[in-house]
Amino acid sequence: MKTLVVIPAYNEEETIADIITKVQEYKDKGLIQKIVVVDDCSEDNTAEVAQSLGAAVVSHVVNRGYGAAQKTGQRIAVEEAFDYVIQIDADGQHDPHYIPVFIETMKEGDYDIILGSRFLNKSYREYVFTRRVGIKLFTLIVNVLGSVALTDITSGYKMYRVSQLKELSRTSDKHPAVEQMLEISRKKMKIKEISIEMPIRRKGKSHLTLKTYALYPFRVLETMFTVILFRRD
Repeated sequence: MKTLVVIPAYNEEETIADIITKVQEYKDKGLIQKIVVVDDCSEDNTAEVAQSLGAAVVSHVVNRGYGAAQKTGQRIAVEEAFDYVIQIDADGQHDPHYIPVFIETMKEGDYDIILGSRFLNKSYREYVFTRRVGIKLFTLIVNVLGSVALTDITSGYKMYRVSQLKELSRTSDKHPAVEQMLEISRKKMKIKEISIEMPIRRKGKSHLTLKTYALYPFRVLETMFTVILFRRD
């Protein structure tokens, strides 16, 4: 299994070193073959810290959003002929020690995508009420429209089969999770969820601002209609 780990990052100099150091352990063990940090035009030393620790760094010249960073990482996985790609956030919420769990689950079930779910354990209780409700609402919508039974479709901790990424449409630069999971479910790809503890971030500053939260439902609804109306199952 030729596996790439992609770490989207924006202004994460306080946490990126710990994440890369922990991921590097699995590279040393041969479980993964490469670490790529996609720096979304950070204003701090995120890229420099990542490079100093031996990670490959791809930097956007302008800040394009989380979805764009995710797409850049997925494009690298396709272009460099990886079999699988694991995506881990740089903010410290995604513990790299779950990497072997993702890989073993993929080996056992031959899935197209594996999602790490905080709703299969109690870590979701740390999140503010409005965020929990939002995650559950959009998960419910995807479950109904995609005929699936998932618990956490907005999770950023996931593993993809790279060959199936080629079958997916270009997603929104800002909020890709709901849009992509709806398309994946409607195309009947093989999905698996595993329990992943995801505590709230302890360091740094979230890219999710008050404005982002306010616009999020409208942007997600727009992208969902795009999937339903214009993308074939």
